[in-house]
Amino acid sequence: MTGTGIVSAEGLAPYASNPAFSRGRRYPEPEAPTRTAYQRDRDRVIHCTAFRRLVYKTQVFLNHEGDLFRTRLTHSLEVAQLGRSIARSLRLNEDLVEAIALAHDLGHTPFGHAGQDALNECLRNRGPQDAPDAGDGWGFEHNLQSLRVVDELEERYPAFDGLNLCFETREGVLKHCSRANALRLEQQEPGGVAWRFLHGGSPSLEAQLCNLADEIAYNAHDIDDGVRSGLLSMEQLAEVELFEHYRRLALTHHPSLAGRRLLFEAIRLMLSDQVYDVIDTTRERIAASGVESVDAVRAGPRLVAFSEGMRERTRVLKIFLLRNLYRHPQVMETTQRARRVVSDLFDLYMEKPSEMPEAHGQRQHQARAVADYIAGMTDRFAIREHERLLGAVLFP
Repeated sequence: MTGTGIVSAEGLAPYASNPAFSRGRRYPEPEAPTRTAYQRDRDRVIHCTAFRRLVYKTQVFLNHEGDLFRTRLTHSLEVAQLGRSIARSLRLNEDLVEAIALAHDLGHTPFGHAGQDALNECLRNRGPQDAPDAGDGWGFEHNLQSLRVVDELEERYPAFDGLNLCFETREGVLKHCSRANALRLEQQEPGGVAWRFLHGGSPSLEAQLCNLADEIAYNAHDIDDGVRSGLLSMEQLAEVELFEHYRRLALTHHPSLAGRRLLFEAIRLMLSDQVYDVIDTTRERIAASGVESVDAVRAGPRLVAFSEGMRERTRVLKIFLLRNLYRHPQVMETTQRARRVVSDLFDLYMEKPSEMPEAHGQRQHQARAVADYIAGMTDRFAIREHERLLGAVLFP
């Protein structure tokens, strides 16, 4: 791997990721004359096929359930916006944060976590004889799949598979990894993106920031989408201290506010305070740690964090959303149909690989090829394929 990108260190903190000192790409390339390595990564993500598909992939509500609900694409954009705002205040590398944020969900299946769970079960049931490269229990995990997308599955360049992103971007994409999968990745790339899952340590501050920005974004927009859908009410949300505090604050400043304007203002105030909390807490933790380099960051504990109070209030909000939105009977009913679409398609393609495009149908490890093909589908394409191949209309 070789360092890539023009020098652009102006304003960066000493512990921020500097593209001039990147650990480089898996395949050496000439440096771009007008863009840093991380700007180039961001551009490659935006132009790749998997990124465009995110516009038709589920966040919580299926794509056909309404035009105004979040999708994986709009979620990724919101994570990038929050991440860049925080990075600027902390003097971290905004371009790297944006590249990671835009790429972090590229491996998500259609139908969100329902699709992931169904694919995971399908692969585990097949066993290692069908998917010897699948990792822990021969299953499916969307973080690892996102790395596979940028490392292997995108087909855009003549000299290599994938997007050939910098180490730092790839490190941020792989947020979680089982030990078994980490061992396999470490064999392929010694000292690479999986090393920390085996030996401890942390990713870059930019990667840590994206992980927390992801949480901030989905908690806020799931409140919005939950109320818009009618599955959540403002009365229910009054149970949640974090949200209720900002609803009352909004009314203090605007006593006549009601309806969606009140909801939006409460969410806006909540988002702002969470951002400021992360900035203040992280500054304190960085100062206390004494880190002065990216290597020192990687050798220590995670530094980007909420304060203890905000973390606890956010935890309560997440529990509320799990019980009242993600496990709402209407969402669960849709989830079961989505799981059936994925499972049925998996079984059919295993039996008739010729129904897949030739590039997938002729791959050596059939179960993994089927999983890759299904994971790349949008919600609506998966629904259409299920109707075409099995004749069942699960989503009228």
